[in-house]
Amino acid sequence: MILNLTPRVVRIYQADRPNGVDDIDLGLRQTIDPASQAATLTPLPLVATVQDDVPLELIEYGHADNLPAARDGVFLIVPRDVALALHPRRADLIVTHDDVTTVDGTVIGCRALAQPI
Repeated sequence: MILNLTPRVVRIYQADRPNGVDDIDLGLRQTIDPASQAATLTPLPLVATVQDDVPLELIEYGHADNLPAARDGVFLIVPRDVALALHPRRADLIVTHDDVTTVDGTVIGCRALAQPI
């Protein structure tokens, strides 16, 4: 089972779906609706300093909100920053991969899902 913990519908297209086409239905294989709440990162400030008269904070990105516990056989589509921050602790997190874009470069979906390693 795949659950979508991003704030938008995930559209998955055929591998041969070209970029630069505004028709969002062309080559559409599947859509995965978002859950009621999206997974997000909560940065944890550790140390604040100043570098070249600019505030510089050392922060840790390893704490996610709205992320359920891992369950066997369940993969969670999450924003890329969430998956990368929690890797390798969470093998159930996946991201969109191989973006599909319109004429103006707007991302409307992907051709695959990926598991960061």
